[in-house]
Amino acid sequence: MPIKTFVLGPLETNCYVLHDKAYALAVDPGGDPAEALAFLKAEQLTLLAILNTHLHFDHILGNAALHAATGAPIRTPAGDAYLMESELGSGGMWGFPKVPAFAGTPLPEGEHSFGPFCCRVLHTPGHSPGSLCFAVPSEQAVFVGDLIFYRGVGRTDFPGGDAGALLRSIQMKIFTLPGDTRLYPGHGLRTSVADEQRNNPYCGAFGSER
Repeated sequence: MPIKTFVLGPLETNCYVLHDKAYALAVDPGGDPAEALAFLKAEQLTLLAILNTHLHFDHILGNAALHAATGAPIRTPAGDAYLMESELGSGGMWGFPKVPAFAGTPLPEGEHSFGPFCCRVLHTPGHSPGSLCFAVPSEQAVFVGDLIFYRGVGRTDFPGGDAGALLRSIQMKIFTLPGDTRLYPGHGLRTSVADEQRNNPYCGAFGSER
């Protein structure tokens, strides 16, 4: 299934649209979803769900607009619900825009199906307490939010961050996957499990050799 990337919002968040010939899933609409909506319309795709890896404002700015345009339900990490009471979740910090109100339904860890899409939801705390990753085994792909990046890892200095938990999440939930699994992060370039195991200076073999 193709995966389309849209770089949205003030912090250039990767919004991913996984789709087949008729249906789609969206992950982390972090800004105005107009480009994603135009794509869905052009491809005649029905959006089945909007998935949030975590509830920092730069990953959810487009939730309300995308839901209003498509009717797709918004699925959120339960452990991050408290963030919506702070500027880190609701926006407005550092002059960034406020997040339009939306209603989300918590998505627990485990196996889930959204139409033709089978998804394994992984609880991966560290960047935030409730952070989730969405693994799609049929595509050998995982949407990892801000857990791990190409040659980097997510920040843990925000309220609720935990460096030890983040590294454990990577080692136990991501690095146990097949090496050719593709990782789709919340910002920046796509990477893979094997690549980060070898070369990530924060959690891979490269860092441990220094």
